Amino acid sequence: MRALHLPLILGSSSPFRRELLERLQLTFQCHSPDIDEQRLADESADALVLRLASGKADAVAEQFPPAFVIGSDQVAVTAAGTILGKPGDATTAVAQLMASSGTTVTFHTGLCLLNSDSGRRQTVVEHFSVRFRAFTEHEARRYVAAEQPLNCAGSFKSEGLGITLFDAMEGRDPNSLIGLPLIALCDMLRAEGVALP
Repeated sequence: MRALHLPLILGSSSPFRRELLERLQLTFQCHSPDIDEQRLADESADALVLRLASGKADAVAEQFPPAFVIGSDQVAVTAAGTILGKPGDATTAVAQLMASSGTTVTFHTGLCLLNSDSGRRQTVVEHFSVRFRAFTEHEARRYVAAEQPLNCAGSFKSEGLGITLFDAMEGRDPNSLIGLPLIALCDMLRAEGVALP
């Protein structure tokens, strides 16, 4: 792992985001932000994930000396325009999957890199679409029981058994579907003078 001129902090408790960031072979710490993640009235998916990604970075930056702080947040939006967050329980997970069966769902992933020393904030929203095959409720229940995707927006893990539910995927960076757009993050880190690779 390579150290940076400022510490790198991932503002997340997600093991999936941590695994993704490890791919960049940089030294970093994880710290879970404590913010209210409720959607505001009439807030669009893009506005929601940008606000939460920035809010997570700000919350973590308050607890550390100058650092690069990464905040990220994700929601799924069904073809009907319904915003799906983390299901939290198996019943909700099955319902989310059944609403997605045979349709295209777009994932909106907000990313913020905050340089808390200079105050510079870089943000972006990455979109990634998944076309789900038509599947039965029995299949959805089997999937949820097998993988327990209760803390995943849209109720699946694309890096695991969730791939069995798909027809196709489309987007710039498949890592954004898991919750951390690495291509955009690399661009942001390079803009801060971090040499990658």
